Amino acid sequence: MRKINTATVVGAGYMGGGIAQVLALNGFQVTIADASAEATHAALKRLETEAREFEEQGLFPEGSADTIVGNLTAADTIEAAVADVDFIEEAVFEDPDVKKDVLARISAAARPDAIIGTNTSTIPVKVLVEAVTNPERFLTVHFSNPAPFIPGVELVAGEATTQEVIDAVKDLLVRAGREGAQVADTPGMALNRLQFALLKEATLIVEEGVATAEDVDTIVRTTFGFRLGFFGPFAIADQAGLDVYAKAFRTLENAFGPRMATPKLLTDTVDAGRHGTKNGKGWTGDFDDETKARLIAYRNKAYSRMADLLRELGPAPRGS
Repeated sequence: MRKINTATVVGAGYMGGGIAQVLALNGFQVTIADASAEATHAALKRLETEAREFEEQGLFPEGSADTIVGNLTAADTIEAAVADVDFIEEAVFEDPDVKKDVLARISAAARPDAIIGTNTSTIPVKVLVEAVTNPERFLTVHFSNPAPFIPGVELVAGEATTQEVIDAVKDLLVRAGREGAQVADTPGMALNRLQFALLKEATLIVEEGVATAEDVDTIVRTTFGFRLGFFGPFAIADQAGLDVYAKAFRTLENAFGPRMATPKLLTDTVDAGRHGTKNGKGWTGDFDDETKARLIAYRNKAYSRMADLLRELGPAPRGS
């Protein structure tokens, strides 16, 4: 398998800087570059300071700051930063024109075989790829904020992206202690379609006077959001019962119309006799009695530990 050992992050702000820290902490030789030499070197100092603070706070293991400092350097220009590295991650403003300008500069200065990723959260690969030479090496590698602490990374391949490139980036993520999930090349991909759909419904609930914003946040973080740290929506539905979900959707559809109609995938699954873990057949696989018992034990332990952690941390600070 093709191996990535050296990397450059272009755009050394909060997001790009966090990505650089992740890679440097996990043994990659990383260079950062920003709009100017002054901005880049200032970012390097900030990242070194942050790394030491994270270590002092117990957020990074002992010795992490020295590892990051040893693996992280700054370049005076984008061209110098990308000239001879295996992988370049673009992490500039979420604006197609700005990203295209930067990607064109990267493409002109990088090795022809260097893999180029973009950290866009919503823009399709097909929109940005026109700025990249050798498009087979280009894809979305979408880290989430704050990058040092969020393990998931969304991957989006373009029509030209080769499997070799995809596999090399997936290998990089594993070595960086991250989990990659590959999705199709559509606006918003999967992460933000899900996130924005929840926010849209939350705002409607507040506008309709069903609950206050504070109460919506409380409901989300103490109920289904509490579970989401351990299970995705398909796994949660399997545990609750897919036939139960189908009946609940009928109530919602009667009240709110097509916006809350029962998903065809759910109806088809229930009609096929797959009701979740209750009958051993669900969206996330087949479950024998032993597997169900282990799942329940894991779930109960996970939720108990989460409750302990929240009690330890106390409530999050709120604005006045």
